[in-house]
Amino acid sequence: MQQKVRFQIEGMTCQACASRIEKVLNKKDFVESAGVNFASEEAQVVFDDSQTSAADIAKIIEKTGYGAKEKTEDALPQPEETAHVSWRLWLLFAINVPFLVGMAGMMIGRHDWMIPPLWQFALASVVQLWLAVPFYKSAWASIKGGLANMDVLVTIGTVSIYLYSVYMLFFSPHAAHGMAHVYFEAGVMVIGFVSLGKFLEHRTKKSSLNSLGLLLKLTPTQVNVQRDGEWKQLPIDQVQIGDLIRANHGERIAADGIIESGSGWADESHLTGESNPEEKKAGGKVLAGALMTEGSVVYRATQLGSQTLLGDMMNALSEAQGSKAPIARVADKAAAVFVPAVVSIALLTFIATWLVKGDWTIALMHAVAVLVIACPCALGLATPAAIMVGMGKAVKHGIWFKDAAAMEEAAHVDAVVLDKTGTLTEGRPQVAAVYCVPDSGFDEDALYRIAAAVEQNAAHPLARAIVSAAQARSLEIPSAQNAQTVVGAGITAEVEGVGLVKAGKAEFAELTLPKLSDGVWDIASIVAVSVDNKPIGAFALADALKADTAEAIGRLKKHNIDVYIMSGDNQGTVEYVAKQLGITHAFGNMSPRDKATEVQKLKATGKTVAMVGDGINDAPALAAANVSFAMKGGADVAEHTASATLMQHSVNQLADALLVSQATLKNIKQNLFFAFFYNILGIPLAALGFLNPVIAGAAMAASSVSVLSNALRLKRVNID
Repeated sequence: MQQKVRFQIEGMTCQACASRIEKVLNKKDFVESAGVNFASEEAQVVFDDSQTSAADIAKIIEKTGYGAKEKTEDALPQPEETAHVSWRLWLLFAINVPFLVGMAGMMIGRHDWMIPPLWQFALASVVQLWLAVPFYKSAWASIKGGLANMDVLVTIGTVSIYLYSVYMLFFSPHAAHGMAHVYFEAGVMVIGFVSLGKFLEHRTKKSSLNSLGLLLKLTPTQVNVQRDGEWKQLPIDQVQIGDLIRANHGERIAADGIIESGSGWADESHLTGESNPEEKKAGGKVLAGALMTEGSVVYRATQLGSQTLLGDMMNALSEAQGSKAPIARVADKAAAVFVPAVVSIALLTFIATWLVKGDWTIALMHAVAVLVIACPCALGLATPAAIMVGMGKAVKHGIWFKDAAAMEEAAHVDAVVLDKTGTLTEGRPQVAAVYCVPDSGFDEDALYRIAAAVEQNAAHPLARAIVSAAQARSLEIPSAQNAQTVVGAGITAEVEGVGLVKAGKAEFAELTLPKLSDGVWDIASIVAVSVDNKPIGAFALADALKADTAEAIGRLKKHNIDVYIMSGDNQGTVEYVAKQLGITHAFGNMSPRDKATEVQKLKATGKTVAMVGDGINDAPALAAANVSFAMKGGADVAEHTASATLMQHSVNQLADALLVSQATLKNIKQNLFFAFFYNILGIPLAALGFLNPVIAGAAMAASSVSVLSNALRLKRVNID
C-alpha cells in the first residue's frame, strides 16, 4: 500500500544537495516518487509500505550525508528558532576586518595598510584549516553521492588560492627577496562572504518566507481552564478535550469548541480571510486562533492541536509549501549539470588565460573567480521561495492550495465554471418581489403579516423565508388557529381578526397573476395568499445573489477570464442570474455528467479551466477541470476532489486565488530570469578577468539573498 511521508532535511547547502537526495531516493524500487524542496528544507516521499518503512527511508537520506526527521500529521509544525550569528561567523568577521582594511588601502594606493605576509598566512590558515572545514565536509559528502554541490566550487577555489599563496610565500624564487605575490585575502574573504550569504539565506528562509511561524503565534501558550470548580492558568499542552476554557477580550481562542456561556465578537480572519469579526454566543462555535475583539466567552474544547481547523490548515500549508511546482523542473535540470559544467569552464579558463597571458598566476585568479561567482543556490531558490510566500499569502486570504502544482496551474486559468446555488447565490430563498391585488384592501405590510401568521406553522424553506422577511420589517404577526397542510398545494389557517387564509401555489389561492414587468416573476417560486377565498397578493421568492458576487465577476472579467454558469436549475433561472451578472455563457438543466462533459469541451478548445462547486454533484466536473476549488464545509467528496479549498463561500475568494497564483508565477519567472542572467553574465566576466575572487564571492552571496528578497515582494503585491 502506498504511503506518503514528509521529512525535515538538515545540512543542505544548495539545490544540488536537494537534487542528490531526490536522485538517490527515486532510484529505489519501493519509492513511487520523491521530491525535495531546498527552500522549505523538506522531502516528500511516496513509497510502498509493504517493502520498507519511513525509518528506513530516513536512514537512506542520512547515508547521503544529511539529517532526516519525520514530520507527522498529528503534531503541529514547530516554530523555527531565530537564526543567530554563530561564534564561527563572528570569528570569520573578525579575521576579515584586517584584510578588508588592507584591500581598501590598496584601492587608494596605500599598500602599507595590508598586514605583513606572515600574518596573512597565519590568519588564512585559521580560516582555511579550521573555519572552512564545514565546506570541506559538505563538498566531500556531495562528491561521494555522485552530484557536486556549491561547496565543491568554494572548496576548489579557496584551497587553490591558499596553496598557491603558501607556495609563493615560502617556496617561490621571489620569496627570499620579499617580492612574492600572495592572495591570502581572496580565500579568507570568499569564505567570509559565502558564509554570510548562507546565514542571510538561512535566516530569510526560516523567518520571512514561511507563514507557519505567524500562524503558530495565534495559539496562546497559557489559558484559563476550569479544574475542580476553580479557574486556573495552565499551559496549552495540559488542556484536554472537554475542558471548560475562558477567553476574555483581547485573548485568543486555544481550541475548537462550543460556547457554554458569555457572548462577544471574534476575529477569525486567520482562517477565513474575512476581516469582519463574527458574533459569538451560547451554542455557537469558536475556532482555535480566533481573537476575542469584544466580550468574553466560556467554551468547551472539542478539538485540540493538529485536530483543530487551525492545525489542519497549518499541516496543509506545511505540506503544500514543501511540494514542488512543475516549473521547478527547469531549475532542477540546470542544477543537475551546473557544478560539473562550472568546473569545466574554470579549467578551460585557466588553460586559455595561461596560453594567452603567459602567466599562470593570472590564469589561476580567473579560474577561481569563475568557480566562486557561479551560484546554483539562486537557481534552486527561484521557484520554492516564491511558492512559499505565495502559499502564505493565499492562506491569509482564506485559500488552501493542496500543492504547488495546483497553484501554478491556477495561474494559467482563463475560464472559470461556476455552479449557481451556494456559489453565486446564497443557497436559500428570499423574498425578491411582492404583488398586492389592487382594491383588495390589503397593503404590503398587511400581506406580510397575514402570510407570516399562516407560514409560521410550516417547515418549508419558502415559508421560513416569508416569516423571516416579516420579522425583519418588525411587524406584529397575529396568531393562527387550525393550521392544515394540503400536500403539494399549500397551507390554510384561521387568522385572528382576518379570516380563513390560504398560502401556497397560485391556483390554490385562486390567484391569476397578471403579466408583471419585473422578470423575477418568470423564474421565481410563487407563494400566493387569499383571505376567505379571495386572492390578496403573492410573493416571488428567489435565491438571492451573494453580496460580493457581482464584484467578483467584474474582477475576473477585468483579468480576461471567461465566466460560465453551469447549474442543475432550470434554464430560465440560470439565464436570469447570468443577466444580472453580465455573464453570457449560462447553462441550465445540467446533470453532473453534463457539467463534466462541458468542462472537457472547454479544455479541448485550449482553455485552462477552473471549476468551483460545493456539492456531491459537482465532484465529476471538479475532477475534469484543470484546477478546481471547493467551498469549505461543502460535501466531503468535493473537498477531496478539489485542488484547493475556499474558506468562504465567495467567488471573490476564487478571484483572490487566481490572482495570487498569477502573481506567484510571475515572481517565479522573475527569479529564474535573474538566476540564469546572473550566471550567464557573471561567469564570462570572471573568465575574462573583470571580476576578482573577492568581488565574485560577494556577488555570489548577494545572488541568493536577491532572489529571496524578490520572493518576499509577494507579501506586498496588490491583487485587486
